[in-house]
Amino acid sequence: MTESNATSARPGSGRLKLVLIMLVFLAPIVAAGILTLSDWQPQGHGNGQPIVPQRSLANVRVDVNGTPWAWRDSEPRLTLVALPGPGCAARCVATLGLMRNARIVLNRNADRLRLLYLGTSPRNAADVMAAYAQGDDRSGAFDEFRPTEPDTVSAVLVESNATALAWYPAGFDPNGLRKDLQKVIR
Repeated sequence: MTESNATSARPGSGRLKLVLIMLVFLAPIVAAGILTLSDWQPQGHGNGQPIVPQRSLANVRVDVNGTPWAWRDSEPRLTLVALPGPGCAARCVATLGLMRNARIVLNRNADRLRLLYLGTSPRNAADVMAAYAQGDDRSGAFDEFRPTEPDTVSAVLVESNATALAWYPAGFDPNGLRKDLQKVIR
């Protein structure tokens, strides 16, 4: 008599497979729980410097043509605040143009970003400045982010809920700003 070729399973091997399958699905849940309990947060790589601690600008008054700037707009829109250093000239204006272009590259989402320039308008830059609302920060809320070097510009990205998110110091990479805007504005 020949033995049948039926597979003979060891006792308990079915339970072992079931436990292994359960562990495959349970392991990510346990890992997520451990990371949450340890207060770990994923860090995205942005080109701007995070503003820590984050601060709300809801009570900061910036006047644009005598009217207070609405940080919380009628639609959820971010604001890119341009802060020129002393004597904004050719290099500063070129960077302002690249910031304007970063907004243009957003295509159909370009309306979700407002450009705000806080300072005296540079001479011979009417074409670039046409894209910016020009305001005045008499409260000095942005002074710590404003560059001190002549002919430079920095920027602060403000979320639609008036929270300052990121700071781009003088000499920042405009391509990095463009990439950050494309990630944030979709």
